[in-house]
Amino acid sequence: MKKIVVLGPGCPRCERLAATARQAADQLGIQYELEKIADIKRFVEFGLMMTPGLVVDGQLKVQGKVPSLDEIKALLA
Repeated sequence: MKKIVVLGPGCPRCERLAATARQAADQLGIQYELEKIADIKRFVEFGLMMTPGLVVDGQLKVQGKVPSLDEIKALLA
């Protein structure tokens, strides 16, 4: 099971990233758990410098932008 974490304060870009990550995982047919973390103090644990951030299985993959659906699929595959 993939662990997907979206890091962000709840802004529209953060919500869009969460929705796109969910859509990508659903389209790939993978089992996943999606968590959204809005606590700025926890961002440091992942090395996040700019929101939003996308963490896959404990590794920060994207920060400061919302990747396309295809880009997220590649990160999850």
